[in-house]
Amino acid sequence: MAELYELTAADLAAKIASREVSAREVTEAFLARITVAEPSVHAFLTVTPELARAQADAIDTRLAAGESLGPLAGVPVALKDNLCTAGIETTCASQILRGFVPPYSATVAEKLQDSGVVLLGKTNLDEFAMGSSTENSGFFTTGNPWNPDRVPGGSSGGSAAAVAAGEAPLSLGSDTGGSIRQPAAFCGLVGIKPTYGRVSRYGLVAFASSLDQIGPFAHTVEDAALLLTAISGHDERDSTSVPRPVPDYVQALTGHVEGLRIGIPAEYFAEGISPEVRAAVMSAVGVLRGLGAVVDEVSLPYTDYALAAYYIVAPAEASSNLARYDGVRYGMRTARSSNHIELFERTREEGFGAEVKQRILTGTYALSHGYYDAFYLKAQKVRTLLQRDFAAAFERFDLLVTPTTPTTAFGIGEKSNDPLAMKLSDICTIPANMAGIPALSQCCGFDTDGLPVGMQLMGPAFSEETLLRAAHAYEAATDWHMRRPNL
Repeated sequence: MAELYELTAADLAAKIASREVSAREVTEAFLARITVAEPSVHAFLTVTPELARAQADAIDTRLAAGESLGPLAGVPVALKDNLCTAGIETTCASQILRGFVPPYSATVAEKLQDSGVVLLGKTNLDEFAMGSSTENSGFFTTGNPWNPDRVPGGSSGGSAAAVAAGEAPLSLGSDTGGSIRQPAAFCGLVGIKPTYGRVSRYGLVAFASSLDQIGPFAHTVEDAALLLTAISGHDERDSTSVPRPVPDYVQALTGHVEGLRIGIPAEYFAEGISPEVRAAVMSAVGVLRGLGAVVDEVSLPYTDYALAAYYIVAPAEASSNLARYDGVRYGMRTARSSNHIELFERTREEGFGAEVKQRILTGTYALSHGYYDAFYLKAQKVRTLLQRDFAAAFERFDLLVTPTTPTTAFGIGEKSNDPLAMKLSDICTIPANMAGIPALSQCCGFDTDGLPVGMQLMGPAFSEETLLRAAHAYEAATDWHMRRPNL
C-alpha cells in the first residue's frame, strides 16, 4: 500500500473529502517526509509546521461540520521563496532579503489559502530567480532527488525537488526563461508556464516583469490542471493580468488527440541536443501520432536569436527592478557606511551574489546612453520577430513539441565556470517567454544514467487547455509519470 506522501494531489483530495484520512494526517505524513528527505535534497528554505497543522485542523473542522470545500482542500503545497507570504520570511534566496517578512501575500498565495490548501513552507531558488541550477542560491544548493550530485534545475529548483522527493504533492514556481519547465524536466515532473497575464504576478518579487509568470509543479497532468485552475484569473492589482474567464482545466483532460495538429520545429533538434533527449522526445511524438495526432515539421527561424535577445531584455528589466534594494527601505543594511552613497554601494555589494551583480551590470550597460538603441531596442525587435514566427506556426498547428532541455540534469559544479554553457541549458525554453505563450514540460523517458527527459509542448496564447489535453493523453498512454526516485 502506497504511503500518503506517494499519492497524487487528486487522490489525497478525494481521501480527505471522503474523510478516509484527515487533512492533519496528510500534513503529518509530508512533514515527516521532509524530515527524512531534506538532509540529501535541501529543497526548503523555510518549513512552516505550526501553520500547516493549524490549516489542516481548520479543514478537518469544516469537513466535520458538513461543509463542501474546493477540490484541493487539505492538500499540502510548497511555494517558491520569491512569492510574498504575509508573516512568513521571503528571501528570494538572497542575503539582501534575509529576515524580510512581507506585510501582505501574493495573489496566488491568497487564492491557495482560499482554496483550503496547507502551506508546508518556502522553497530554495537561484537568487532572485537568476540561474538554471539553484547553485546561485545565497544559502545552499538543492540536490536532484534522482541523483543528489546533479542539479534539480533552476531557478525553481527547490519547488521541483520538493515534489519529486515526495516532500510536497504540489508546488508553485516562477518562469522567466524556463525556470519552471527546466526543473520539471530535470526532476521528471509536469511543469507549466502559463500565458503571460493568465496568472497574477502581484506579490511575485520581480526579476523581469515582461517575462515572469507563476505556474505549477506536479507529478501528473491532472494535479497540474487542478493547481493551475486554482491560481488563474484576473487581478486588478496586476496591470498585466488579463480579464478573461478561467476554464476548469481538469475538464480539458479528455484523453483524445485525434486530428490534433502537432508541429516539430527543426531548430529545436539541432546541434547541441543530446541524442538520448532527441530520441526520447521523438519517441513521445510517435506515441501522440499513434493516438491520432497529425505530425509535421515546421521552421521557427528566429529561434537562433532568442537566447541573445533574452539576455539583453531580462537583465535590463532586472537592473530596474533590483534598484529598490538599497539598504534604506527594507532588507539588509550594511554596517560599514559613513554616508548614503557608501550605504547603497556596500549594502548591494554585501547582499547580492555574483550572478545577480553580473546581470544588473549587463542590464544597466544595455540601457545606458549610447547603447540603448544598439542593444535593448534591437533585442525588442528580435522579440517581435520571434512572436511572428510563433504566430505563423500556429496558423498551421495547434501545438509544437520540442525537447525541454538540451540534456538531462548535469552535475553540481559542472557548469559553474562556464556561463555560456549554463545559459544554453535554457535555449529551448526561453522563446516561449519572449513570445508570452503557454508551455508545458512533462517526462517522456529516462537516459542511461536513470535521469528524466523532458518534452515541451507550446501553444498559442491561452491554449493551456489544448496543451493539458495533449499532455494528459500522452501520460495515459505511458507510465513515466509513475516512477519515483529512491532516496
